[in-house]
Amino acid sequence: MSSLKSLTLLSLATGLAQAHSHNSGAQKPLISSSDYTCQHPAYQSHIVSKSPLVIYLANFITAEEQAHLQEITKDTFSHSAVADASGAQGLRQTRTSQSTNVPRDAVVRCIEERALLFQGFDVPRTHLEPLQLVKYGQGERYHFHTDWYTNAAHATSALGGNRLSSFFAYVAASEDITGGGTNFPMVSAPHDERWCEFVDCDEPWENGVTFRPIVGNAVFWQNLHDDGTGDQATLHAGLPVTSGSKIGMNIWTRQGPLRWHISAQPTKQKSG
Repeated sequence: MSSLKSLTLLSLATGLAQAHSHNSGAQKPLISSSDYTCQHPAYQSHIVSKSPLVIYLANFITAEEQAHLQEITKDTFSHSAVADASGAQGLRQTRTSQSTNVPRDAVVRCIEERALLFQGFDVPRTHLEPLQLVKYGQGERYHFHTDWYTNAAHATSALGGNRLSSFFAYVAASEDITGGGTNFPMVSAPHDERWCEFVDCDEPWENGVTFRPIVGNAVFWQNLHDDGTGDQATLHAGLPVTSGSKIGMNIWTRQGPLRWHISAQPTKQKSG
């Protein structure tokens, strides 16, 4: 994307201005559940790639929702664990963030409904894993991984099958954040200069595409091929936060319904 580098400073300034605007909005009063009515924002969809299917969603999470998500999860974060190839859970150097499950109140259910409607009418709520927030401070990252499970033991029909799709939304970012992008090394970087509003245009072509952490926006992708096998091209990483901090949100759907005790438990493998 070297041909776009002349636009990078301008686009970065635009992105920071947007992030500042969203962060300022996040200080609005919390949503009251007693008089809450679910309303979806007029977000914009931009197809990044068709194979794998990757779609960028601008203004997917409102400022009020951002503030609410942070409030209801305050003081609940713990160090993120990751499942290894054998299925064993543990703290690993591949992931150095903190994470938490999000309680399913009316606001969260509205966000869930938005994610389901985006995928059409054939993905029921029973296929959703609990929403999760993940917090990255300075120097924290998540090395390259896929959201779909490579261990078949975690993707049986009794467990809802494998992860069909993923959303990663940016809920918060400090005004001084640098780094912390979400990189897809096997997705071809888009060419048009307008992508610089969302994409790190200084990344070399061979590094794929890196989405900058712009608050309120989200990335959606399809994890599996039509035959149900995992798509290796969805490999991605949460790049190191070199200054500041960010909070992201994972929304995952499975191939089938999750059993109640599975959907009630923390899920360990996360996005960037």
